[in-house]
Amino acid sequence: MDYNILVINPGSTSDDIGYYRGDKPVFEVTVRYSPAALEPYEGRNVTEQLPLRRKLILDYLLDHKVPLEEIDAVIGRGGLVHPLQGGVYAVNDLMIEDLTSGKYGSHSSNLGGILAREIAQYAKCPSFIANPVVIDEMQPLARYSGMPENPRISIFHALSQKRVARLVAENLGKPYEEVNCIVCHGGGGVSIGAHQRGKVIDVTNGFEGDGPMTPQRSGSTPNAELVKMCFSGKYTPRDIHLKLRGRGGLVAYTGTSDVKELEEFIRTGKKRPGSLISCSQEKAKMAEDAMIYQMAQYIGAMAVVLKGNVDFIALTGGLMYSKYIPQEIGKYVGWIAPLYIFPGSEEKDALRAAAKRALDNPKIVQQYK
Repeated sequence: MDYNILVINPGSTSDDIGYYRGDKPVFEVTVRYSPAALEPYEGRNVTEQLPLRRKLILDYLLDHKVPLEEIDAVIGRGGLVHPLQGGVYAVNDLMIEDLTSGKYGSHSSNLGGILAREIAQYAKCPSFIANPVVIDEMQPLARYSGMPENPRISIFHALSQKRVARLVAENLGKPYEEVNCIVCHGGGGVSIGAHQRGKVIDVTNGFEGDGPMTPQRSGSTPNAELVKMCFSGKYTPRDIHLKLRGRGGLVAYTGTSDVKELEEFIRTGKKRPGSLISCSQEKAKMAEDAMIYQMAQYIGAMAVVLKGNVDFIALTGGLMYSKYIPQEIGKYVGWIAPLYIFPGSEEKDALRAAAKRALDNPKIVQQYK
């Protein structure tokens, strides 16, 4: 049966939105927010962005003459809730409470479930999330951090990673549950996972400072020096948090988190009007190359987790629209396994398919408890 489904996928610097009548998209759009638009929200609970992002979605529905009453379901990207098994979940009051309060962390993905619920209430239809970022399938050894009080935890681009892993496995004529692979999702945040026979047994937690630096996040940093910074009296807790997430990584070295703009500057030496780039061409290239180097390092680490038994490596996310980034990563890791590149995100298709499964068979819908 065909359904009319609204998909909402909030990211740290963009919103991926799609509305579908059956398999046919009425519209699909990725809206990118400038640093200036998001600056007032830095260091604050992400739910303060709700009016900004809700208006944008409703405006798109209005512009495309989509009556709310025709929508059969709204599904959003899952946010930071307590650890869950994979699957489709109904958005209920407890989930909204946890997403809004930031009990398990504040991230743009929290808005997925909240926006889905709000718009579904207008449309008088069910709302869902699927495969949220807190899916936890990590093996026991991967949880050790060196500090019993501070174990490693599973927060990653689960929806994107699993979707891409399934697509490649299907192309190879194998079920996802029978392959070993490494998937790197690269966007405003980067997560790199070791998938072993359908489970992500180890993964970098790019949200909280694990793994490579990204366009906006610092990634793993030297611990002792970070402690000195925290107690130096020069920085507030908010300053440190922003250095870890929001103002770390490429933006800290170059002044911008816009990789497309940065690569154009590296090639031509020219800055766009109003550009935030604050470094030389040489330093810009070094910073991007350092990010690539670190991404490749962690892909290599996940090959070790899988004991070298890797069927393929998949690269996905917005960073892979760059021709340079996946090409350079391939130079480091291409010897490990065949490399597949999926620029952008498969998340909208994954969410739409999940909502369709839920409407076809309501028994699969799980309750958040």
